[in-house]
Amino acid sequence: MTILTVTAKGQVTLRKDILQHLGVQTGEKIVVDKLPDGRLEVKAARLFGPISDIFDLLKTDTSESLSIDQISQVVAAGWAGKR
Repeated sequence: MTILTVTAKGQVTLRKDILQHLGVQTGEKIVVDKLPDGRLEVKAARLFGPISDIFDLLKTDTSESLSIDQISQVVAAGWAGKR
């Protein structure tokens, strides 16, 4: 269990190990849901867009086909919000 301190401004800083557990990096967002009995659920915010965004990521400047590894890297980068 991790204990966090609330600042005078009402802010809480999540420790690095917690952010790593969530898979969140600097500049990314998290979602906090209020649950019954004063509990919170914290999870990484995963942005979802139209499926056409994925197809745009697969475009290349050459006429070569992509390997399975290259496609996997492109898809992983797309889900991570990178282009």
